[in-house]
Amino acid sequence: MPSPALRTHVVIVSPALADANNGNWQTARRWQHMLAPQAVRIVREWPDAAASAQDQVLLALHARRSAASIAAWAAARGAAGLAVVLTGTDLYRDIQSSIEARQSLALAQRLVVLQECGPDALPAVLRAKTSVIFQSTTARQTQAKSAQKLRAVMVGHLREEKSPQTLFDAARLLAGQPTLFIDHIGDGLDAALGEQARATAAACPNYRWLGGQTHEATRRRIQRAHVLVHPSRMEGGAHVIMEAVRSGTPVIASHIAGNVGMLGKDYAGYFEWGDAAALAALLQRCRDTPGPQGLLAQLGTQCARRAPLFEPDAERSALLQLVQELLSPSRQATFCLN
Repeated sequence: MPSPALRTHVVIVSPALADANNGNWQTARRWQHMLAPQAVRIVREWPDAAASAQDQVLLALHARRSAASIAAWAAARGAAGLAVVLTGTDLYRDIQSSIEARQSLALAQRLVVLQECGPDALPAVLRAKTSVIFQSTTARQTQAKSAQKLRAVMVGHLREEKSPQTLFDAARLLAGQPTLFIDHIGDGLDAALGEQARATAAACPNYRWLGGQTHEATRRRIQRAHVLVHPSRMEGGAHVIMEAVRSGTPVIASHIAGNVGMLGKDYAGYFEWGDAAALAALLQRCRDTPGPQGLLAQLGTQCARRAPLFEPDAERSALLQLVQELLSPSRQATFCLN
C-alpha cells in the first residue's frame, strides 16, 4: 500500500448522498470503494470544508446539477483532473436546454457515459474525450421460479422520468390476469403519481406498490422476479438493469437509447416508450411461452451475454484507467462549445 504522502486525492461530487438511496449515491459509494486505498471523499459540492491543494481529481456526477462545483474546480485548476459523469437527464435533456450543463462539458478534461449509446448524444467534437464505463454489481444466484405464474417487478422512484404511468396503465390492462403479478418499488417522490399508484393497487388486485425499500431488499425482489420492467423515458445507464442481468432476471424495457446501450440493439424485450399495451403483451408472452424456446428464456440468454459488461472487475479497471488519464498532463485539453 502506498504511503499517505503518495496517495491520490480524489473528490467525488454527487448531488445525492446516502439519504437519497438512488443510483447517483450508489455510483459514488461504489467508486469510493473501488479506488481504495487512494484518499477518496464524497461531497455534495466542491470546494467543501476539507478541500485543499492535495485534491488532484474531481469526478462530478451530473453536468447540470454539479455545474457550480465543476466551474469552481475549472476556475482554480483548469481542466486538469476534472471528469464529468453524464446521467440520462444530462444526455437526453439538459445539454440541449441548459447553458450550465453545456459549460460543464466544455470545462472537463474527460467525459464519462455509463452505456454504449451515450457518446451518440454528444456533439462530435466531444466524443474524443469521452469514455464509456459500465457500472457493475455483484452476481446473484439465479433462482428457480414457478412456471404457473409470472411475477414482474419495477424498481424506480415515482417521478416522471421513470414513466410509472406506463406501468399503471399496463397493470389495468392485465387486471383480469390471475397468474400475472406486478410489484412496484420506489418512493412516491411525486405526490400525484403516488395517488395514481394507490388507485391502481385498489383497482388491480395483481398490482402492488411496495414503496421505498432498502437496496438489499430490492435486490432480493429482483432476484425472485421472473422479469424486471423498466419503462423509463430517459436513462443514462440504469442500475436496476445491471442488477437484474447479474441476478439472472430478464428485462423488459422501453426502447430508448439509455436502455439499448445497456441491453444491446438486437435485444428482444423492448417496447416503444409509453406503449402500455405493448408492455402488457410482452408480459403475457413471457408468461404464456414457457420453456427453452419461449420469450422469457430468449431474454434470459440475451441478458446472460451482456452480464460480463457489468462485472465489478471490469468497472474497476475502467475507473482506474480514467483516474490515470486525469493525472496525466498530456491528456489535458479544453474544448469549446457554442
